[in-house]
Amino acid sequence: MSDHFTRVLSRPEFIALIAALMALNALAIDVMLPALPYMGEALGVDNENERQFVIAAYMIGMGIAQLAFGPLTDRFGRRAPLLAGMGVYVVAAIAAAFAPSFALLLALRFIQGMGAAGVRVITTAVVRDRYSGREMAEVMSLVFMVFMAIPIVAPGIGQILLLTGPWQYIFLFMGGLALGFTIWTYMRLPETLPLDNRRPLSLRSVMDGFRIVFTNRVAISYGLAGMFLFAALFGFISSSQQIYVDIYELGVYFPLAFAGVAGLMAISSFTNSRVVRRLGMRRLSHGAMLTFTGFSVAWLAFALSGWLPLWLFFGLLCVIMFSFGWAASNMNSLSMEPLGAVAGTAASVFGFIQTVGGALIGGYIGQMFDGTTVPAALGYSLMGILGLVCILVAEKGRLFGVGERAPDDDAVMEAH
Repeated sequence: MSDHFTRVLSRPEFIALIAALMALNALAIDVMLPALPYMGEALGVDNENERQFVIAAYMIGMGIAQLAFGPLTDRFGRRAPLLAGMGVYVVAAIAAAFAPSFALLLALRFIQGMGAAGVRVITTAVVRDRYSGREMAEVMSLVFMVFMAIPIVAPGIGQILLLTGPWQYIFLFMGGLALGFTIWTYMRLPETLPLDNRRPLSLRSVMDGFRIVFTNRVAISYGLAGMFLFAALFGFISSSQQIYVDIYELGVYFPLAFAGVAGLMAISSFTNSRVVRRLGMRRLSHGAMLTFTGFSVAWLAFALSGWLPLWLFFGLLCVIMFSFGWAASNMNSLSMEPLGAVAGTAASVFGFIQTVGGALIGGYIGQMFDGTTVPAALGYSLMGILGLVCILVAEKGRLFGVGERAPDDDAVMEAH
């Protein structure tokens, strides 16, 4: 990286900028949750479950567009595609505030998600351009901590905006914030991909990269396991407002309960970064998946019995989501482990699979909401079991790195 880049952007400002950009994705999902009933009422959506499409449309748009942004940023550099994606995000968010119908609102959310795909793919590539090895892992950990903090405050921000005005204020807030970050990016973030490192944008080159990813058993298996985890989470997020407000009658305290679980996931990610070098990614992720699945099945059993008071539900959910933090972060690294030569394409492919697949499956789980927590608990249980099956396929039936295994975890962490 050039000296000019180092002088222009200090390390603390670089981390703050990348974290701010990544936070836009989490904000666009979680800030919506308190406003779903008001949107549905204003736009004539009587079915409460159909209001969840406001989130699903965004996720599907983001997932699909990731496939395009990967090759584009490798060909044209980082700045231009990133700024273009952010521009789309800003325009779609502001336009959504003036949508006269639910169908148009969903279309604009889909477009907003497509713009956000550039942010998700390119920010990771920018970090890779500037850092490597343990320094990159440290930077990504700090960025991810900020990213995980957004779900803690986003529903509360949405609730405050609703107290000051109509639900349209939320979209105007998102658009204005993203516009500010776009200006910051334009003024302070230079191009980080040298001309001699850019790849040709040819069909053959792109398809060869996809072939390498899809034919690697370990990579694709862990990628699919991550998709099932994300599907469980998205299914719960889609119906979380109904669970906390309709079932447990938390009312305006819903954001606090949501923030509590999100905060625990942030703590989980932080502790994982502290112990993964000593224990290894396989031990942590496999143990976390077993815990995730076991407590999900326990949640389902209590839900089916009809006895699930708030304290028990929340306690089970806390253990499940702490396990989620360990499993998801490590399995993401394990999916990328064998694909260093095509890391950009791999990131796009897994981003697509996990976002679109997770949104479609999780959206279906959310649509099954029936006034109880049974659909969400069943979704977590099934997704956990399928995730474990994927891990067994990846590791040829062995867990915890016993027997035949891929390269040592420590070497993987050093490579990342």
